[in-house]
Amino acid sequence: MSFASHPDDAIRLADVRKQFGDTAALAGVSLKAKPGSFVVLLGPSGCGKSTLLRVLAGLEQATSGTIELSGRDVSRLPPAQRGISMVFQSYALFPHLSVAENIVFGLKARGVPAADRAARLKDAAALVGLGHLLERRPSQLSGGQQQRVALARAIVAQAPICLMDEPLSNLDAKLRNEMRREIRALQQRLKLTMVYVTHDQAEAMSMADQVVLMRDGHVEQDASPAELYARPATRFAATFIGTPPMSLVRLTAGEGGAVLEGAPGHVLAPAQAAGQWLGVRPEEIVLSDAEGLPAGIAGAEFLGGETVLSCVIGTGTQVLQVRVPGLCALPVGTPVRLRLPQTLHLFDDATGRRIEDFPSNLASPFSSKDNATCR
Repeated sequence: MSFASHPDDAIRLADVRKQFGDTAALAGVSLKAKPGSFVVLLGPSGCGKSTLLRVLAGLEQATSGTIELSGRDVSRLPPAQRGISMVFQSYALFPHLSVAENIVFGLKARGVPAADRAARLKDAAALVGLGHLLERRPSQLSGGQQQRVALARAIVAQAPICLMDEPLSNLDAKLRNEMRREIRALQQRLKLTMVYVTHDQAEAMSMADQVVLMRDGHVEQDASPAELYARPATRFAATFIGTPPMSLVRLTAGEGGAVLEGAPGHVLAPAQAAGQWLGVRPEEIVLSDAEGLPAGIAGAEFLGGETVLSCVIGTGTQVLQVRVPGLCALPVGTPVRLRLPQTLHLFDDATGRRIEDFPSNLASPFSSKDNATCR
């Protein structure tokens, strides 16, 4: 994929590749992002997301391809000339310097006048709530306060593009939630273009305008959080996004069309779909007292506000997960019926790519009687 320079895009990558010996860390990544957007690079460990961020920053040189930031080709420029700021996973604070000295360290190194440094420091410290902590050392700060120092250091650079490499991974769950909201609010207030690396789908789905899901050095899907959830482009995307993720079961040939093994009397798709994979979100399946796929309870996980049921189809080994509100204390082995939603997802067995949405023969609308089996 290639494209001409376009100043309306804050970030444009064309066929960016990065080799480490015989290993392709990036296998032809192309993407673009609008100014002021929050872009999340999401994926499992080893997928190439941190490498891509480092290539964007200039900390690693791309083996080939083009990188444009704010309409400029920066593919061979050093980090200082790329117009970016960066927040590292480790925060990278100098332990012997005060909070104030850490925040303005980069400005001082670039020869920014003292009066300008002081003004920028005051503004940045106020934005992140550090005005009363400027004389402290990093060792005297909590994890969240250290994170704010790293954010302030990025803010004072006044760069239009900010890169963040898993900045919340060292914080506890409650503080991560708080910092998510703060970072998102700060990004919107300053109208920064932000590229944020994480393996946590909750961070991606709650913060991003654009999610770039990566796998094995390539882009698996580039979409909004809503699009990624509603129309996963591949089986990998379907099973990576969602808590619990989309259930995938293989269709087989049956009388009158494609069915699930263990439920031969329930045609779910045309005959040509046999051998492909059927996907359905757990929260879209409804327990029924009388209609739907025959299944049996194989396990239940109570999560407080909801219960996730693992349901074995018929007498087979294929499992659909069902998410129901509240406590659903059905014993293992309890027979149930599963009603499927209006739209299911079909994925090609050979390529893993999405085929199409199609109506289910078992579809029925949600109503006040849904999940009556749990009551």
